[in-house]
Parts: sequence; C-alpha cells; structure tokens
Amino acid sequence: MTIKMMKKISLLLVLLFTITNSSAQKKQICIIKTSLGEITVELYPKKAPITVSNFLKYVDSNLYDNTSFFRSVTLNNQPNNEVKIEVIQGGEVDSTKVFAAIQLERTSKTGVLHKNGTISMARDTPDSATCSFFICINDQPSLDFGGKRNKDGQGFAAFGKVTKGMDVVKKIQVLGPNDNQYFIPPVLILSIIRKK
Repeated sequence: MTIKMMKKISLLLVLLFTITNSSAQKKQICIIKTSLGEITVELYPKKAPITVSNFLKYVDSNLYDNTSFFRSVTLNNQPNNEVKIEVIQGGEVDSTKVFAAIQLERTSKTGVLHKNGTISMARDTPDSATCSFFICINDQPSLDFGGKRNKDGQGFAAFGKVTKGMDVVKKIQVLGPNDNQYFIPPVLILSIIRKK
C-alpha cells in the first residue's frame, strides 16, 4: 500500500469513528408538559439502560399522557419518617397498561446519584419499579444505594436529571399539604415526549 492510500484509509476510519461515536453519544431528552408548565429532563441511557428503556416505553406508548403528579414529599409532611426527603412523584398509569417490573439499577453501579433535579423510579421492593417516577428537590443521598430512607438499603434507580423547569418542580412541591403527601386535585401531566 502506498502512503497516499494509507492516509485515505486513516481519514476514512477517523470519519467513520466520529460519526458512529456522535450518534452513540446522542442525548435522550424528554419534555414533561404539565398544567403548571414544562420540565425538560436529560436521560442517561449509557449509565442506566434498563431504567431509561423502561421510561421511554411509557413515553413512546403515550401512557404518561393525562396522568399526573399526585404526591409531594416535603420536610413538613412526613412526621413518622426518621429520614426525611423532598420529592414530587407522578406518572401512575392505568393498571391494565403497566409493563412488567424492571430490575433495580442501583446507584452503586450506575453512578447516578440523587442530587437536586434527579429523576428516578419509584418502587416498593427491589425490582418492583414499573411506571411511577419522582424528581428530587435538593440532594437526597438517603435515596442512593446504602441510604436509610428504605429499610432494604438498596436505594432507587436514578436515570436522569432536570435541565430546565426546576421552577415548575418547586411549584408542584409547594402544593403538598402539611398534613398529607397526596394533593387534590393532582397536577396534570398533559404529555411526556422525546425532544427531537
């Protein structure tokens, strides 16, 4: 092979690598449209592939349309909890349309921690998350693997973060009454769509 031909092949390989790498690195952005405004979230498919794939199944099937944010956990409305958190929870879909529960992607494996604006899957026991999700207000390390909020210590599956609209998250948070975490009426989620 000539030097000229080797340079062309090298250039072609660099170009191919750049194109492949940029498409693999493409960000997954979703917009949560609520009755109080929009919340933009960036998802982390490389760090939490199972959880992101699950969330996007609901998004792509339009199953989050006309659901709601129905719960706000504040420092004032959890008197019986030793470890207090601040989150808003939503996305409970029709029980006849819920997909199978997913494996818990622990924060100790993904490295995605429960910081201010983190989006994460709600669950009861490990490997029981389906559709309901929550967004953190302020850092919530007790929701990470080894945290004390859940007695099993396994934490919750964080899979992205709010990049725009934390003001909307905080508007929803203040709706939580001091004597109850569930508010009526809930805040409507009009839709969740992928940003193109």
